Amino acid sequence: MDAHEPPRGDEGRERAVPSPPGGLLDLLNVAAIVLDGQGRIVFWSPQAGEVFGYTAQEALGRYAAHVLVHKEHTDLVVKLFAEVMSTGASWAGAFPIRHKDGSTRLVEFRNMRLLDDVGDVYALGIAADQTMLRRVETDLALTERLVSQAPIGIALLDNDLRYLLVNPALERINGIAAADHIGRRPGDILPGLDIDTVESALLQVRLTGTPLIDQHIVGRTAADPEHDHAWSVSYYRLEGTRGRVIGVAVSVVDVSERHRATTEADRARRRLAVIADASVRVGTTLEVDRTAQELADVAVPGLADVAAVDLLDAVLAFRRTTASPDRGPELFRALAVAAAYPTPATAAVKAGDLAAYGADRLITRCVHTGQPVVLAHVGAEDLRRIAPDADGATAFALAGVHSYLAVPLIAHNEVLGAFDLLRARNPLPFDEDDVLLAGELAARAAVAIDNARWHQSVRNAAETLQRSLLPGRPPRLTGLDVASRYQPAQATSEVGGDWYDIIPLTGDKTALVVGDVMGNGIDAAATMGRLRTATCAFADLDLAPDEILRHLDKITQGLEHYIATCIYVVYDPHDHRCRIANAGHLPPVLAATGHTPELLDLPTGVPLGVGGVTFHTTAFDLHPGDRLVLYTDGLVETRHHSIDDRLNTLLHTLDGPRKPLEDTCNWLLHSLRHPDDHDDVALLIAEATSRTTGPHTP
Repeated sequence: MDAHEPPRGDEGRERAVPSPPGGLLDLLNVAAIVLDGQGRIVFWSPQAGEVFGYTAQEALGRYAAHVLVHKEHTDLVVKLFAEVMSTGASWAGAFPIRHKDGSTRLVEFRNMRLLDDVGDVYALGIAADQTMLRRVETDLALTERLVSQAPIGIALLDNDLRYLLVNPALERINGIAAADHIGRRPGDILPGLDIDTVESALLQVRLTGTPLIDQHIVGRTAADPEHDHAWSVSYYRLEGTRGRVIGVAVSVVDVSERHRATTEADRARRRLAVIADASVRVGTTLEVDRTAQELADVAVPGLADVAAVDLLDAVLAFRRTTASPDRGPELFRALAVAAAYPTPATAAVKAGDLAAYGADRLITRCVHTGQPVVLAHVGAEDLRRIAPDADGATAFALAGVHSYLAVPLIAHNEVLGAFDLLRARNPLPFDEDDVLLAGELAARAAVAIDNARWHQSVRNAAETLQRSLLPGRPPRLTGLDVASRYQPAQATSEVGGDWYDIIPLTGDKTALVVGDVMGNGIDAAATMGRLRTATCAFADLDLAPDEILRHLDKITQGLEHYIATCIYVVYDPHDHRCRIANAGHLPPVLAATGHTPELLDLPTGVPLGVGGVTFHTTAFDLHPGDRLVLYTDGLVETRHHSIDDRLNTLLHTLDGPRKPLEDTCNWLLHSLRHPDDHDDVALLIAEATSRTTGPHTP
């Protein structure tokens, strides 16, 4: 340890330690003078020379009254000197002295009698310049007042980081008396703070001398152990004269209100960010499951560690429920689960699970009352009212779930289900702000979910109708094998009016039909059913293809502005001849054996329902092994490619190694149709055979 560094701990109590120069006594420049019984100067300290201006050689042996006192003060000095020497009483006060330079200076004296070992009496005078003394006294008094009356907390710690001084403001902040601070370290006083960081900062400042200003600390003290506070803390090293390190000073300002305002502003920004994110990410499709998953995903990790969306099974099935809040169990279907990180909690709930929850369960209370349910602090008993079952409660406990929030999903005044949120790693409990945010997300998502379920319901009804109107297993055909497919549009689009038909005719002939009613939904499906029924009726009359289309055109004109495209083909296996007419439909593909597939060059015609246009019948050969591919525009049309390019792609796809008819249908759908395509597809492939009676084709 440096010889000038102050002792630490109890080290200085066991041995003498020199004080470094520049201390208070040095600052005051205290002088010592000793006079004998006659008043002559017999001892003269170096500091006396600085106070009075005389060297020791000039002062020693001379009468003090002659050297240091003006004549007008001589009698008073002699009197005071006599009293001290005769009575032994000390005298203290300020006295004007004569400096060597002839000026008068006011000096603060402390005079006392000394007695040596042989009984001789001396007078000791201790003196300091009064101006300097008063300045130091003023500085000390001012410093004491500033520290004691300052509204901010102030502390002084020694080089061992032990408290030397604590002002009343810091006393109130820490909730501990100032006297109980002295000699103790911050860690002994403030266990509710990150004390390692605090003491590391104090040591850094003591060693480097570089202040640390406005360091923010959040924690709890004995003054308010139940709530967090925030403080702005500054550390700076204190040095005496000549650079001696005294210790580290600390100033503390309570900024809890500012911290809370900043925190609230940050939370508000995060809430707005989550809501903005939800407005973009939730409701991107008309699929119930996907919309529910989008809601769960947007809630983690910003709002919760685990999020789940549970819908009432009765709502999904469009069964109306009563509004009584005391009714029994409810059947929920978990549509979506999302977690911010891998956690045992997700093992308790899986998307697609169906569970019945009694009236005592929190999610059931949420949907019965239509009000949020929040548990800021979850206990073991609460977990059994939250988790699906006992194993789920155990999984939640292992995951560290400590706070729960459920908000109802309400759309058009109907409770659809609940939005469930859990916190585990996030240490903060759910509060009212979280309830508001979750409610906002749930309200937006509920409308999207409700729209999606209604869309899916209408779409399912239209698809059911559509499929019910399409032909079943094809009958036994002479000289012809067929394979067919109907594939509806993606879930976000309504089912259209695409159809196909295979109609046995007299004389072993077969009619092949593919058509597309413009529009979608139940109306389009119903129109398709009427046209298909009419087509079958006209086919029994053994009319030419152009005549069939002419009659269908008249019917379509009366169907509330609907139009439709249609291809009608009649195949005669006895002469391997096809007769075909087209009403505004895409051209079929003829894949003749040993030849490159090609589009049939047919008169295009106009769609059914336009009226006033003549249709034409064209004939071509379809020999055994030849294939005819009929399709609707959903197979080839996309939003990003020209129709010519897509038709070429169709031909190229058919030009590969020949597959069985069923496999060819699958291959065409797989190769040409994107899962997100927005239109239906009807596909019919016929292959001529040499059999006189065709087998039953599945």
